[in-house]
Amino acid sequence: MSWRDLDESDVRVRPGRRTRPRSKDRPKHEDAAVGMVTAVDRGRFTVLLGAGVGGTAYPERLVMAMKARELGRGGIVVGDRVAVVGDVSGTTDTLGRIVRVEPRDTVLRRSADDTDPVERVVVANADQLVIVTSLINPEPRPRLIDRCLVAAFDAGMRPAIILTKADLTSPDSLIESYAALDVPCLVTSRSADRSLIGIDAVRHLVTGHVSVFVGHSGVGKSTLVNALVPGALRSTGHVNAATGRGRHTSTSAVALRLPDHAGWVIDTPGVRSFGLAHVAPERIVSLFPDLEPGTETCPRGCTHDEAECGLDDFVASGGAGPGGAARLDSVRRLLRARTGEGEADDSVS
Repeated sequence: MSWRDLDESDVRVRPGRRTRPRSKDRPKHEDAAVGMVTAVDRGRFTVLLGAGVGGTAYPERLVMAMKARELGRGGIVVGDRVAVVGDVSGTTDTLGRIVRVEPRDTVLRRSADDTDPVERVVVANADQLVIVTSLINPEPRPRLIDRCLVAAFDAGMRPAIILTKADLTSPDSLIESYAALDVPCLVTSRSADRSLIGIDAVRHLVTGHVSVFVGHSGVGKSTLVNALVPGALRSTGHVNAATGRGRHTSTSAVALRLPDHAGWVIDTPGVRSFGLAHVAPERIVSLFPDLEPGTETCPRGCTHDEAECGLDDFVASGGAGPGGAARLDSVRRLLRARTGEGEADDSVS
């Protein structure tokens, strides 16, 4: 028999697979253990479960976990509060499953540059952004500091500045330039015996807070963290004499608890850029309390980077304090980079 002799009744049809209708309902996992993500490494999450985290009362322990497929591609970062099911014993070679990310109180984010629509969440649920900069070797970059301040104000976080290596040069001019912002500005230095002077003030600053440390490589973030959290053993490095840049010694963010459960510090890898594509240009000036009053005399629709801008007279009259002129220049560079006009800001190169 050839295929020409077949009729429709002879054709075999593979029956379709019957599947149950897919439901959009997801299990609530109300009995899941809630904890805090303290580290992320190649798709594995270290989560602290226990008393004082998520209102739970069971014994404290660290568990390893993976993300459940139903969570999709959304990122989970250090500082997130998450719900974990499965094996949450914390014993060696066990793996739990993260099934829910609790609502975030704050989100610190940045982008690769000022026009990149892709945002990167740095940490979640931190309430204080500590900007660490050295006074020399590597040189301070005030425009990067200003960018971090914008990110902190935009995220609803309290900013603070720590100036390191004050034993090598005076911090006075940099302190003065930020005095009008009412932002805590602390100074640390090394004594003759290499002990860290000023660490007690830093310890007081971070007590009672979840603080994320941000800054260039080589400015001393990990040195501060090691002093605040004995046993942290965060790697420290040196600055390249030829380039003036530090070597990345922290390769990923990690949350470390202060002694006596007094708070948290989150050490992050050194940054060479801090894009602000997520911050609307019209909001940037209003985030600086030293410049914002000067906008009252600006014409309607002022971009704050034009000849009629009222900020020029305001700054010239001293209304923004000693650092006003430099900060206005910094903000205008940021605005040009944010809108794609003019040269790129070297703080995001």
